[in-house]
Amino acid sequence: MSLPRQFMIYQFDLFSDPYRGKTPAMPQWQDFPEGTRQTLTALMVRLFVDYANDVSASQSMEASHDA
Repeated sequence: MSLPRQFMIYQFDLFSDPYRGKTPAMPQWQDFPEGTRQTLTALMVRLFVDYANDVSASQSMEASHDA
């Protein structure tokens, strides 16, 4: 019995050495359409703001427990 062929799905690894050759080349920022760049920028800003708000909320909570 042979198993069905599984295709390789590549996911970009942002922290790997780009010169190792095991992962496909990361697309350049300028190669993305303008709308995609704007959407991605907005999502990253939202991620950072949400994270900062969550961290400051948890720090406030910890401080109130110390009182």
